[in-house]
Formats: sequence, structure tokens, C-alpha cells
Amino acid sequence: MTYEDLIPVIRRLAIEAGDKIMEIYNSDDFDVKVKSDDSPVTEADEAADALISAGLRAAFPDILLVTEEQAASHSTKGDTFLIVDPLDGTKEFIHRRGDFTVNIALVENGVPTRGVVYAPAKDRMFYTLPDGQSVEETGALDKAAPGATAPISVSDADNSALMVVASKSHRDQATDDYINKYSVKDSKSAGSSLKFCLVATGEADIYPRVGRTMEWDTAAGHAVLAGAGGKVVRFDTHEPLAYGKDGYANPFFIAYAPGVELKEA
Repeated sequence: MTYEDLIPVIRRLAIEAGDKIMEIYNSDDFDVKVKSDDSPVTEADEAADALISAGLRAAFPDILLVTEEQAASHSTKGDTFLIVDPLDGTKEFIHRRGDFTVNIALVENGVPTRGVVYAPAKDRMFYTLPDGQSVEETGALDKAAPGATAPISVSDADNSALMVVASKSHRDQATDDYINKYSVKDSKSAGSSLKFCLVATGEADIYPRVGRTMEWDTAAGHAVLAGAGGKVVRFDTHEPLAYGKDGYANPFFIAYAPGVELKEA
């Protein structure tokens, strides 16, 4: 598999999954169930997962696939793997708030190197090109062929007036306490991996996450941010956030533009 092979496939599958998700999102009603970890799952999560998984396995049968909705994949291990959250931001979906995404990423030797983040309700699509540069695709999205794209890049952060983005549904006092260590011009909330993309485009300077996440929540956004010049580090040590961990669980982390002068936890 080459990056030239990968990018058109994950872009197309993200759009197809987004179409399926929006079909259910715009229906009068949809089923919501509760998983063993008490998190919600909808028929949109399951339909998108089936579509993406089938597409990736057909295109790249020799690459390990890890996906949120297939528990058996969570005990697998490999140096190189594709990792999927078919509907990141299920709570946003359930409450019809629009801040949900389709996330597909490639991880190599602990690093998310390529990825796509698609927010179908917001008509925003971010992905890495084969050369690693991140772009936002503009205009109507055609699954058959990419449209116009614009390179994205992190901000030149002003540490006296930072733009902060934080979780919409998981914001807590610990997050606010950390944000208060900085000189903040403005703070916004967003759902799903869109927070990584807002840092990647320069719409925000820093995204601290003091809460539970899994690698499928972050890998695609991490790849997009890295391709835009950003970084993601552990909250406690400021070492790079690594992937392929046991159970695919993340520690707390900070995603940021390199110009931000990070504060200690």
C-alpha cells in the first residue's frame, strides 16, 4: 500500500459514510443503544462502520484494521494499522447539534501519518495528501473525484491572546483550571475531532483534553493537525502522544500550534 493508493480510498469512504450518517440524521427518528462502557451507539455508527470496514478490507486486506464498533479489533496489535471511528461525537449526533465526524487514519510505528476527518453536517472535509500536507476540501464534495483544496496551517500563536478550543460535551473544572493558566483571548467549544481541525486551520491555538479518549477518537485529527504543522503531546510529560497502546486508550493530551508556550499540568 502506498499513500497514493490510500488517500483516495479513505476520502471516498468518509464521504460515503457521511452520506449514510446524514440520511439517518435527517430521518424522523433513529435507534439509540448503550454499549457495555455506557457510551451510546446509534444505527448510524453501525451503518457507517460496516461501510468503511468493508471498503478498507477490500482495498487493503493485508493491513490491520482497528475500529471502535468492533470490540474484537481492540485486542489486536501491529506496528502499522488503520484505525476508524465511523461516527465520532455520537452525543452531538443524537442531539442533532452537527459537531460529529467520520475519522479514518493510518498509524505507522506509533505515529498517525495520514488521515481524513469529515464533518458531514457542517460540510467540512480535512485530510492529508499523499505527501503529508493537510488540506481542507472546498466546494461540493464528489466521492468520485476530489474538488478544489486549500492547504491549511496552524496559527502563529500570540501567547498574550490565545484562542482555545475545548470539548463541548466533556468540559469540566479540571479543563478550565488548565486553560486559566494561559492568557486567553477567546474560548470556544466544539465536538468530536473537529477540535484538532480548528487548531490545524489556525481557528484555535490550543486544545487541551483532560478526560478519557481512545485512539480512534484522535488519530485522524492528530494526522491532520501534524500535516498542518501542529503537535499533540501527553498532558503530563509533554512527550509526543504515541499510538498502538494497550487497549488503544489515550492519556490526557494537549494539541497545539508550536508557537504556544505550554504550561505545566
